[in-house]
Amino acid sequence: MLLITRRAGERIVLGDDIIVEVMEISGTQVRVGIHAPRSVPIYREEIWNAVKEENAAAAAAAAAASPDALARVRRPGA
Repeated sequence: MLLITRRAGERIVLGDDIIVEVMEISGTQVRVGIHAPRSVPIYREEIWNAVKEENAAAAAAAAAASPDALARVRRPGA
């Protein structure tokens, strides 16, 4: 993990088209702004983890209900 110290108003550049800016620091909270193309999904970690868990549960339920249902979904044109 790379650790970088930034003050309010300073930025970090990721690749060619993503900029993370420290907007405000207040006590133990840091507000950040993220400038990225609309094609780049950005999620808070707790939301991302919840979505992954729901997807895994749905896939497990579908596989339990019909073992070959998942195979039909994965094969285009089937």
